[in-house]
Amino acid sequence: MIALLSEAAGDGRLTLSEHSERTERACSARTLGELAVLTADLAVPAAQPIRLDGRKPVAGIFSRERRDGRWVVPERLTVSAVFGEVVLDLREAILQSQRVTVLATLMGGTLQLIVPEGVAVETTGTAVLSSTSGSRAAGPLPDGPQPPHVPVIEVRTFALGGRVKIVRPRRSRWRAFSRRRS
Repeated sequence: MIALLSEAAGDGRLTLSEHSERTERACSARTLGELAVLTADLAVPAAQPIRLDGRKPVAGIFSRERRDGRWVVPERLTVSAVFGEVVLDLREAILQSQRVTVLATLMGGTLQLIVPEGVAVETTGTAVLSSTSGSRAAGPLPDGPQPPHVPVIEVRTFALGGRVKIVRPRRSRWRAFSRRRS
C-alpha cells in the first residue's frame, strides 16, 4: 500500500501533500475498506494491492460451512443455513468496514458467530420458533448504541426454526496470571 503511494508520488500522480495525507491515513486505518479507498484512483482494479470481494455468500445446506482464520469480511455478508450450520469465526478476520451487516436466512439451521473482544453485535429481524443466545455486548461496553470507534456486527435474521449463537472466547487464566506477575 505505502509502496504504491510512494510510486504514485514519484510518477507525479500524487503531490507531496497528497502522498503525506494518504500515507498518514493508511497508517491510521482500522479497516480494510479504509485502505482500499486510498489507492482506488491510482491503479486499475486488477493491480490494486487490496482487492475486496463481497459477492460470495456462505451457505450451510444440510452441511456445516466454516469461515475462520485470516479472511476478509465484506461490508454485507449473506449467510444461509438450511438444516445445517454456518460458523463465522471473526477472531482473526479483517473487517472491511466499521459496521458489517450479516444477512442471515435460517431454516432449521444454526449461525454461530465467534466474536473477539471489543466488537459489538446487534441482532434484528424476524424469527419464528427460533432463538438467539450469547453475549452481544463488546467486552465491557453495554448493549445499545456504541461509540464510533467500536466495530459493530449487525445480524439481520429471517429464521424459521433456526438459531443464532454468539460466542465470545474466554480469556485464558494463564495469560491474566502471567501479566500480573510481570
